[in-house]
Amino acid sequence: MAATTPRSAAAQPKGLRELAAFPLVEALFGRRSRRFALGDEIPDGPLAYKSRHQPVPLSDLERLLVLSAMGGTTGWHYSITRHARYAPHISNYAAGAAGRTFPSAAGFHTAELFFTDDSGLWFFPTRDAGALVDPAAEQVTPELMVERHRHRLRQLSDRRLYLPAEEPYLEGHNTWCVNVPGSLLVIPVADIAQHLLAILCFFAQNGYAIYDDVNNRKIPGLEQFGGLVDVEEPFPLTFTEQYALTEATAELASACYAGVLLLQAMGLGGWMFDGIDRFSMLGASGNPEVPGLGFRYDSDQRWSTPNPTGRPGVFEGYCPPYYPDLAAAVEAFAERKFGPGGPFHPDTPGAWTDSPGVRGSAQVHDETFKACVALQAQYIFDTFGKFPGTVPTLFILNYVQAHHLDLEFYDRFFKPGAYLATHATHMARWHEEG
Repeated sequence: MAATTPRSAAAQPKGLRELAAFPLVEALFGRRSRRFALGDEIPDGPLAYKSRHQPVPLSDLERLLVLSAMGGTTGWHYSITRHARYAPHISNYAAGAAGRTFPSAAGFHTAELFFTDDSGLWFFPTRDAGALVDPAAEQVTPELMVERHRHRLRQLSDRRLYLPAEEPYLEGHNTWCVNVPGSLLVIPVADIAQHLLAILCFFAQNGYAIYDDVNNRKIPGLEQFGGLVDVEEPFPLTFTEQYALTEATAELASACYAGVLLLQAMGLGGWMFDGIDRFSMLGASGNPEVPGLGFRYDSDQRWSTPNPTGRPGVFEGYCPPYYPDLAAAVEAFAERKFGPGGPFHPDTPGAWTDSPGVRGSAQVHDETFKACVALQAQYIFDTFGKFPGTVPTLFILNYVQAHHLDLEFYDRFFKPGAYLATHATHMARWHEEG
């Protein structure tokens, strides 16, 4: 782990020095959606108001703090501790070795963060970054998190992501306040294709398989794996894919909630919401002037909506066209789990006193196991034309926007208590004003 030299305490904003002491309960009980930023305007209605101030973008430090709160790695996770079916081996569910600020089902970690602000469009990949901090060897502070995560930023464009301030791109109540100048908009994206592969592996590891309840038929050829999975009582495909979608969505929401709690501690305005058209965001708006994140998408007469699959070379779903078939995607997923840097490779550091022994005790997926998973996955793709078959390949739901509040708006229209002390003192403590 590369050493870093954080700024001296004297050079740090007062707000940063006070951040770690902010009470969790105050963040919980003081959380509100605070949408009116410096530079905003509400043109009509009982809250009509035009800010007297220009927008103030988040500083690099403020931006990194929000990002590291939403997707930063926080050390090596502890994996699933024990399952009698695998004893004396450790359960081998996880796909990522490090824990992040939000929980992930069985340590699958299939989501990543994108974000946009006045400086452009960015990618912040951390799911396979390993543990960028180590609580066993160092004190994990906001300053350390910022320094260790700074190098993860990858710029995709020097222009803010373009979303017209109108329906259908934004829901009507968001057209005046979302993605405005000065704001930071964070966009978590989940790879449901990879998450479904993880669940199919989880099922197979516990003796389960699936059947196609949409077409009311068993998966041809699955009977050859009767010694591994129960082919007589399989799970419905639609249940399994909803399982993947809802697990991943819970992770996206948890990442966003972590970011919103930090906004309270920092005294930034903003909120967690879902009022951006997800197809426009992922690149499937149908309008070439609104490319969103620039993801590839496909259409098919069997599908009611377009299906984004990823941005080539940046964030690619574990499915065609990025893999020639689902067998290749299964191989890639197994490599992520058992290869160098993976959670079940003995050379990957860990939190245990004997990390090589713990990691190395996991059973590696053999050829029969991978063939069983690949058969089911390929059936889904061949039958429905995409993977997963009944839910999107990639999914977004929640976003977080962060911005600097116009306190004059809240002082005029709200009773006392509309914002926290951290909001009242933010500019003085973070920008040396006042």
